[in-house]
This record gives sequence, structure tokens and C-alpha cells, in this order.
Amino acid sequence: MKKIGFLVVLFFLVSCSAVRVNYDYDTKTDFTSYTTYNYYPDLVSGLSGLDEKRILVLIDSTMQAKGIQLAEEPDFLINIQSNEFKAAQNNNVGVGLGGSGRNVGGGISIGLPVGQPKLEREIQIDFVDSQKEFLFWQAVSASGFKENATPEVREQKLREIVDKVFNKYPPKAN
Repeated sequence: MKKIGFLVVLFFLVSCSAVRVNYDYDTKTDFTSYTTYNYYPDLVSGLSGLDEKRILVLIDSTMQAKGIQLAEEPDFLINIQSNEFKAAQNNNVGVGLGGSGRNVGGGISIGLPVGQPKLEREIQIDFVDSQKEFLFWQAVSASGFKENATPEVREQKLREIVDKVFNKYPPKAN
């Protein structure tokens, strides 16, 4: 019984920090024609300078592993945007009072938030055709974020995000 309890707690801890990704892409795009990339020259990612450097290195290594090369005259450009927000709290403790007597009843209920709001980071990655200037692929990730995390933890979290984002690129043909 203790093992089951431990597994349930472990599951909740792992699921709280999971990376969620939503994808969208132009279904008429021939993804095999995109073999070179670069970043927008005026990239303003919204990440700290060090986190931006980390994510660019991770994206470069992922793209190279997929056979897509960094180039001065690229087939497409990558844009990265990020923002942080406090996630809505959904942990409440309800306190209720009630009474009755002689067919008369009444009650009061108060919801009290428990804990602090969780800080989340959303990172959006766009692929834009450099010649026709149209968006053909987009991924938006959301995950928990700790401002005071160590550089190693920050890099590991960004690695998880990049791995999950590029897991479904290029999209499989139907």
C-alpha cells in the first residue's frame, strides 16, 4: 500500500512539471523542400540572454540531427517568442457552516486558495518561409518555470521543451 501511495505522489510531482505543446501547420506545405534555416535578424525572444543562448544551441543541434542546416541564405526563418505568467490556482479548501431547526436552514461556504500561484512559461516557435514570407509551422509550449533555478536545471528544462517541440517536426504526411 505504501508503494502505491508513493507512486501516486510521484505521478503528481512529475505531471505538474510536464511540458505541453500545441502544434499547427499548413497542410499544403512540402516540408522536404526546407533544408536550410536561420533566425530572424531582429529576434526578440523574451527570454533572458543566457536562456536565449541555451535554446538557440539546443535548436541548432536538433535541426542538424534532422538534416536541416544553418545557412546565410535560408529556406526558412525561425522566430521565438516567450512570456511568463502565473497559472490560475485550482487548489481550494472549502469551509462551510450550516444550521437547521424547525424546517429552517441556512449555510455559508468560502473557498480559500492554497499555496502560491505557479509560474509558467510559454514559448512559441514559428517557421516562416523566407521567400514567400508566410508562416508554415508553429509550436507553442507551456511548462512550469522557476525563476531561481540553477543554470543546469534551466538548461535541462529548455532541453525538454525543445525535444518535445521538435518531436513532431516535420509533420507526418497523411
